[in-house]
Amino acid sequence: MRGLPERLLFLPGASGDTAFWRPLEQRLACAAERRHLGWPGFGDTPPRPGVQGFEDLLALVLEPLDRPCALIAQSMGGVLALQAALARPRWVTHLVLCATSGGLPMAELGAADWRGGFRTSLSHLPDWFATETTDLSGRLAEVTAPTLLLWGDADPFSPVAAGERLAMLLPDARLHVINGGDHDLGRHHAGRLAPLVDAHLTPP
Repeated sequence: MRGLPERLLFLPGASGDTAFWRPLEQRLACAAERRHLGWPGFGDTPPRPGVQGFEDLLALVLEPLDRPCALIAQSMGGVLALQAALARPRWVTHLVLCATSGGLPMAELGAADWRGGFRTSLSHLPDWFATETTDLSGRLAEVTAPTLLLWGDADPFSPVAAGERLAMLLPDARLHVINGGDHDLGRHHAGRLAPLVDAHLTPP
């Protein structure tokens, strides 16, 4: 049985909004230390020399993985969380993935293309994040951490089909679908998600 996490790492999506997970965090009963990660050059996190691609973002996620940690990740952050779980299985006790591609080819799952509109509305973000095409399909069976998949049934960018595919490919995963939930359900439905996350992080 997995032990309790000593640290909760909250990973935002491509917006880099370090406040995205605050509504959920404030409702969690889990006593672990909390840390909200940001992406240099995204959102409210200043650019950092040397951060020029997803490998550099992954390095930032791996830095605090020096003790048992649960990764709670939104959208793009979910891809990084899975990569971290593959790289440091010893320290990742649990995964909570919310409305993510999970490194799956999304077009075949009926997902709308978010890149054009996102680049227009957030033109200050680095160009490289929108061209990343990480495919983890062949490695998801190696993920050992128990995974809670949180999806909304009104999300055009990560449809429920993506959550269902991840639930099939990950060895220990459970999917929960929120009626009316959109791509930001982690923020908009924090009150409904918090009990699910607490139950996932705390063994019976």
